[in-house]
Amino acid sequence: MSEKKNFTTTSGRKAGKDIIQGRFFSLDFFKRNAVYIIALVIMALTYIANKFVCQSSMQEVITLKTELANAQTDLVNASAKYNSMIRESEMTKLMQEKRLGLAAPTEPPYSLREK
Repeated sequence: MSEKKNFTTTSGRKAGKDIIQGRFFSLDFFKRNAVYIIALVIMALTYIANKFVCQSSMQEVITLKTELANAQTDLVNASAKYNSMIRESEMTKLMQEKRLGLAAPTEPPYSLREK
């Protein structure tokens, strides 16, 4: 048992010494693990690119939702104006058919109360 303690202690010291002296990440280390390092870099770049595309798409969705809401508001306003004009023309047509002698006012209404 004491041999195992000595082995881990000495190997731990050796690893610490290698890291401090710069031998842990030597050129040989990069040559042996080049495929893994390249794969890790590609995965990191893919993650960053995917996040950027996602954020851009979300911003576009928000912009399009705002544009849709504005278009729907314009549609409701145009529909209300059209229906009002239809009602007014129908009323004018009906008044002319019945020969009531009425006409649409040319001046806007005014208040009788003084302010």
